[in-house]
Amino acid sequence: MTKSRSRGWVLLVVVGAFVAAVPARASVPLLWGFGGVRDYGTSCLSPNDDGSSALIDLTPAFPSGLRFFSSTHTSAYVNTNGNITFSGAEPIYTPDPFPVASRPMIAAYWADVDLRPMNDGNCRGLGAYTSEPGDGPCQNPDHNGAWWYLEPGRMIITWDMVGYYSCHLDLGMDFQMILTAVEGCGGTAGDFDVEFRFSTCDWTTGDASGGSGGFGGTAAQVGFDAGDSVNYVQIPGSMTGSINRIACDDSNVGEPGRWVFQIRGGTVICPDAGAPCDTGLLGVCAQGRTNCVGAGTECLGDLSPSDERCNALDDDCDGETDEGDGLCETYEVCDRGVCRTVCSEFGCPEGQVCWTDDRCIDAGCEDVTCDPGMRCEAGTCVGACDGIWCPVGTECRAGNCIDLCEALTCNECTVCVDGTCIMRCDWVACDPGFTCLPDGRCVAETCATVTCDPGFYCQDGTCVDECLGAVCPEGQVCELGQCVEAPPPGADADADADADADADADADPDVAADADADLDTSGDGRSDVPIGPGVDDEGIGCSCRAAGPSSGPALLSLLGLALLGLVRRRRP
Repeated sequence: MTKSRSRGWVLLVVVGAFVAAVPARASVPLLWGFGGVRDYGTSCLSPNDDGSSALIDLTPAFPSGLRFFSSTHTSAYVNTNGNITFSGAEPIYTPDPFPVASRPMIAAYWADVDLRPMNDGNCRGLGAYTSEPGDGPCQNPDHNGAWWYLEPGRMIITWDMVGYYSCHLDLGMDFQMILTAVEGCGGTAGDFDVEFRFSTCDWTTGDASGGSGGFGGTAAQVGFDAGDSVNYVQIPGSMTGSINRIACDDSNVGEPGRWVFQIRGGTVICPDAGAPCDTGLLGVCAQGRTNCVGAGTECLGDLSPSDERCNALDDDCDGETDEGDGLCETYEVCDRGVCRTVCSEFGCPEGQVCWTDDRCIDAGCEDVTCDPGMRCEAGTCVGACDGIWCPVGTECRAGNCIDLCEALTCNECTVCVDGTCIMRCDWVACDPGFTCLPDGRCVAETCATVTCDPGFYCQDGTCVDECLGAVCPEGQVCELGQCVEAPPPGADADADADADADADADADPDVAADADADLDTSGDGRSDVPIGPGVDDEGIGCSCRAAGPSSGPALLSLLGLALLGLVRRRRP
């Protein structure tokens, strides 16, 4: 195949030279021990550019074939340019954005690989395509070769420190694709797992794809394509200048350079659901968990933005901590996550001292500096979750009790327990004394037949309140197993009073009318409604006390507090 440079090549070279030319660090080691001169197997591609193997029979490794999207395949091609295909060889050297309407593909690192050596200033190889595996000379004794090995239930394809077009060996890519038949959970005929392993990731682009020095132009692509112009899965960052660093430095299973995917019923499904991840957002919104979304994953945030509180955290996720007014009482200011009294005006509560900035602080905190997100209490730095005991079934994140399983989607092999996707008990037996429920969770045998009301859970065969022993975050109360915002002070009393008044009026309209008449004609601010029971024949009535002359001092005190409340202070 003839290669040419695009007209925009010079511009792409400039961009690549200043932006993308950043090799990645070495990551996971490659698997070896399969024979041959490089120990990656005895089958290989001979030195070539844009070549492919002949048709490889997969049935010695996968008797039922490989179910990939809508078809089951019993043969495949290993292509020089970092991928395998199922319905034909693939010579294309510049990756096309998925989905591609040509042929089903699994791309470990689809880029312009060149397996030819440079001899006397010239690229030398065997042409575009190799013959039957083993027919052409397998001349890759040192590196820059593509190898494969099949054994029952597994196929390993290795691109061994391969260079890029045209015959550049100054930088290398060292990576593997491993196909493994599934045993156990979810395993049906044709199901398999795919693992990409990246050991060295030093280039992204060949010269004919608009690159220079291994970077710029159209960079490599990693993922899966059904070949139907619709369905595909792509590692984020594919076809960008950072894909080499992403491949080697990142992971979807917590091990840099290692990527694992499950193919079930032909569909690529989500790996490692529930693993911690970074959403890329600010403040408390940064912490999240890996969640399944169709065939891919997303980082699902544990928390959403909320009103700012004085707690040394960025609750509203805007990049600022404890900002704004109204975080504390009117006679307090928010300082390093704690509402503090201005001691020159109001003095300090017991256990606190007046510090040099005219603020009351806990004794022992005078010279203590806490890390971001922490505050000093009694001389010790504490976090937002210290002292909080969340109700059963919830966990504390950034000072909030949340159900980590509420929005998490696990794959068909796992079930969410305490925010983590664990193997269903259909596939992994429960411990002694536990039994497997239909939803895949293990439960104590004493609770297997017990059904509890909402807000309760089973313990030793008895339903227990999920709020028992819970200590919710400040300003919240536990209701039905959840920490919720507490009603404003006096709201319950007002609601009860209104409910009692409505009940009395409904029970005896005449009594309500008489009470209104008495209130209208008394003239002294008092009600003549009797105190205590006995307002009707059944002795059911209102126990209330109206404001009389004795309430004057109390009203004056409330007025004084109201005036005091007009004094507002801001955090300097």
